[in-house]
Amino acid sequence: MTLNHRQAGLRERKKAKTMASIQMHALRLFRELGYKATTVEQIAEAAEISYSTFFRYFSSKEDVLIIDNYDPLLISSFESQPAELSPLQALRNAMLSGVKEMTPGELATMRERNELVMSVPELRAAMLNNMLSMMDLIIDMTCKRTGRQREDIAVRTFAGAVTGVNISVMLHYAEHAEADFSILLGEALSKLEEGLTL
Repeated sequence: MTLNHRQAGLRERKKAKTMASIQMHALRLFRELGYKATTVEQIAEAAEISYSTFFRYFSSKEDVLIIDNYDPLLISSFESQPAELSPLQALRNAMLSGVKEMTPGELATMRERNELVMSVPELRAAMLNNMLSMMDLIIDMTCKRTGRQREDIAVRTFAGAVTGVNISVMLHYAEHAEADFSILLGEALSKLEEGLTL
């Protein structure tokens, strides 16, 4: 990896950490005050950032629960996977390596975010849009790796299946705080790779 790539990776990791910190403070306020009663000003003050800095990371209070900045890290890891791996194997490795780099605090924040999203109806709709964006990202990465076109039904089905796995694992993790997210995700993606016979 070149120096520029390492520096870019460090910048993305620092940005992701800052976003996770803002989310952690926001979640505490949501617990104490309620989601609707909490303001962006209160979140910024708790995170010790300015009001304008908040909007460098999130476009709204809703985005604090919906958006993260791990996509660039996922793309970088996916693209560095050995060429002999299938797209699913490469994506599984990339996703699991990203999870392993998350601190216990980041994982707890992710679980709590998902739990809160599922309890607020308007946030569930926003999460669907986020999942559709994830599906588009997987389509783009898969097309680049395989040379296939976005319209290829196999590519779209693959992206939809992986996105579905991610949703099911996140929902399970939101309801089972004692679970190991990395193990859950690895097992679910392995089931998909094996053909998921029931």
